[in-house]
Amino acid sequence: MNLTRALTIASPGDEQVLIRPLEVSDADALAAAYLRNREHLAPWEPKRAEPFFTTAGQESVIQDKLALSEAGSELPWVVATGKDIIGMITLTGIVRGPFLNANLGYWIDEAWTGRGAASGAVSAVVMMAAEDLGLHRIQAATLVHNGASQAVLKRCGFEKIGLASDYLRIAGEWQDHVLFQRILF
Repeated sequence: MNLTRALTIASPGDEQVLIRPLEVSDADALAAAYLRNREHLAPWEPKRAEPFFTTAGQESVIQDKLALSEAGSELPWVVATGKDIIGMITLTGIVRGPFLNANLGYWIDEAWTGRGAASGAVSAVVMMAAEDLGLHRIQAATLVHNGASQAVLKRCGFEKIGLASDYLRIAGEWQDHVLFQRILF
């Protein structure tokens, strides 16, 4: 698998946007990105304790993600412009055998929404999931009222497959999610 490469995903204006594997050295920049986007992400994510928004908190999160990556069940990437992290995209719950499936999750910095970064990141990860991981299927879930994320998934070839009631605890409440899938082969 060649999942350690960085891929350019968009070039709006003069800035190059890429995805690359998450590293422990990203803790400071990731903490800054989460702090900068705290209000923007709050409606779409689980409630976060204060330590989450610190470098030490992100170091812990990154160590956990890298351990899951080493075990083969998760692959985390950052979306970046130079030294700035403007989002994350992750395949989680990777299952081999007859299922060959993973779950997709992502977020993009508020200043970068609507500029192609999310669609570029999702497209790149879909390509790697098919070519490098040999996955058959990727599933994604969005809150019912998250039209922007649903548009990204549709642009990237995902199809709506249903509604999951009380699917995830987001913003402190169990919330319904629209389920999407992309069959890769």
